[in-house]
Amino acid sequence: MSKINYFREKGLNPEEELNKSRRSFIKYGGAALATSAIFLSGCELIDDYLPPKDPKPGMVDLGSGDTGILNYAYALEQLEAAFYTKVALTGFFSGASYEDIGVLDDVRKHEVAHRDFYKAALGKKAIGELEFDFSSVDFGNKESVLATAKTFEDLGVAAYNGAGKLIQNPDILVVAGKIVSVEARHAAAIMNLINPGGAFADFLNGGLDRAFMPSEVLKAAGPFIVTKIDASNLPTA
Repeated sequence: MSKINYFREKGLNPEEELNKSRRSFIKYGGAALATSAIFLSGCELIDDYLPPKDPKPGMVDLGSGDTGILNYAYALEQLEAAFYTKVALTGFFSGASYEDIGVLDDVRKHEVAHRDFYKAALGKKAIGELEFDFSSVDFGNKESVLATAKTFEDLGVAAYNGAGKLIQNPDILVVAGKIVSVEARHAAAIMNLINPGGAFADFLNGGLDRAFMPSEVLKAAGPFIVTKIDASNLPTA
């Protein structure tokens, strides 16, 4: 069901609701979209990477150095983009409000944008399209969809925080910092849908957000990723 048809079915004014969604998109997404030009202009700064002589059979190798970290981020953005795209394609969940739809669709646009310019920036060094399994998610149920969205957004923020120290190129680090700020806005927006006006910093420690290393992130995301990923060549310090 399209957003316009959904709004009509609910007796809402489609133009008014879509304008609200657009305003939300600008509010949450301006930094993410502006980042793409900066990121793509620095493509030539990505380090050269040669695949290992003996790649593990049946696995996708992320690579090493900054290229490996970018492919790692690309894999996570693929996961998020695929999830939110499926949320939209299934017509959102039962009882979804215009705010639910507006926020989730804006987040979808951001994640798709992130995914696409990682792919463009990496060029021939980019990993292929990954396969995902969302069978554990009930896309017709609000609690299931939002709980999964919260998991992905919180994990995404922790992933960027943890990978920052592994990036060598300062220009790439600047871009990563801009993207993680958008991901953090996503996390706050999703939490507000779950608990409007409530506390959202349940995972902070002394005012600091979590930082996970790639091995921790990929393990947590593992149940949703069908494609086997080899992250053994990523930097660890």
